[in-house]
Amino acid sequence: ELTAFFILAVAHSDSTLAQKDNVLQPTGDVTVTEGEAGTLDCQYNSSSTNPYLYWYKQDGDHSPKFILQRIKLGGGNTADEFKERFSATLNSALRSVPLKIQKLQLSDSAVYYCALQSLLLCSEKHSDTKCRRGCTKT
Repeated sequence: ELTAFFILAVAHSDSTLAQKDNVLQPTGDVTVTEGEAGTLDCQYNSSSTNPYLYWYKQDGDHSPKFILQRIKLGGGNTADEFKERFSATLNSALRSVPLKIQKLQLSDSAVYYCALQSLLLCSEKHSDTKCRRGCTKT
């Protein structure tokens, strides 16, 4: 019986989008046995009341592929090719959105990126110039 081990590399990200907006992924590799489940961690800080969190997968020299999006106020979407085995739940209390991969395959070996999009929702009368620049009419 041959047991295959493979590595899910997690890209370390601590890029500051705004003063308080960033994601943090633990550095290092995650090694999992083929067929088992694996989890990649991602913590975030956001000044937004409704942050959008994303996961991407990058194979070799290819561009990163969108896996899924999760929104604090509920919902999100997952790319069709990842729906069966990839999932994530945004936990706003812990400020985390771990990516869980079921029944790992050798083709899952890649670098995985967690990303944050902070949106400022504000009223038309909002006095903060920073907010008005990114304001969406609701």
